[in-house]
Amino acid sequence: MSPFVILPRRDGATIAYHRLPGRRPGVVFLGGFRSDMTGTKASFLEKYCRRSGRAYVRFDYFGHGASSGDIALGTIGRWAEDAVAVLDALTEGRQILIGSSMGGWIMLLAALARTERVHALVGIAAAPDLTESLWLRLDEGQRRTCRETGAVTLPSKYDPNGYTHWLQLFEDGRRHLVMADEIPLACPVRLLHGMLDDAVPWQTSVRLAAQLQSRDVAVTLVKQGDHRLSTDADLAHLAATLEELFGP
Repeated sequence: MSPFVILPRRDGATIAYHRLPGRRPGVVFLGGFRSDMTGTKASFLEKYCRRSGRAYVRFDYFGHGASSGDIALGTIGRWAEDAVAVLDALTEGRQILIGSSMGGWIMLLAALARTERVHALVGIAAAPDLTESLWLRLDEGQRRTCRETGAVTLPSKYDPNGYTHWLQLFEDGRRHLVMADEIPLACPVRLLHGMLDDAVPWQTSVRLAAQLQSRDVAVTLVKQGDHRLSTDADLAHLAATLEELFGP
């Protein structure tokens, strides 16, 4: 893997990224909350695109991985702006956006902002409106703590210290909700979701499919799949999904 490169933002922040040149449509990977571009799926996709000669970009959002910033100051809007900046500055022509977990929400927001640049979308345990779903799961005591202190820390199987969620993340998330109305995206969409996912229910992908304007939408449920969908079989299915979307 090549060392990361820096994309400067207008406010002085920097986005760390890896980019491969190659054929179009290219692929852009959008990771999940607190994930970075060194993860299993992001790295697998770089190897896949290198073998197949496809252009590819993976990057870290503000406050994630090798990018600058404090994650406590990050918001859905900010991360969606990062994704659009990457599309504008680091890609050419039409792209397949792949969004994992929260990245599935960022994927939708970026596609809505740059509809003409999107060839297709692939959601992996996509979590649109994640912050609102999380807020609704909090009890009144947790909501009060968040309002009064500006943050609430919740247990997570991925971190023994739990994940801290900041009030501004919830407040900003409400300005970017997509699931209440039809989502005006007409491109092909493939949604992959594990039925053993204990972070984002698989029913979320079914609801998302119903909300999308596109008529070319398919949901694949993996009966023994978990939230990450990172086994060899899962990654092979992701590659096959891309092959179908690239076409002949």
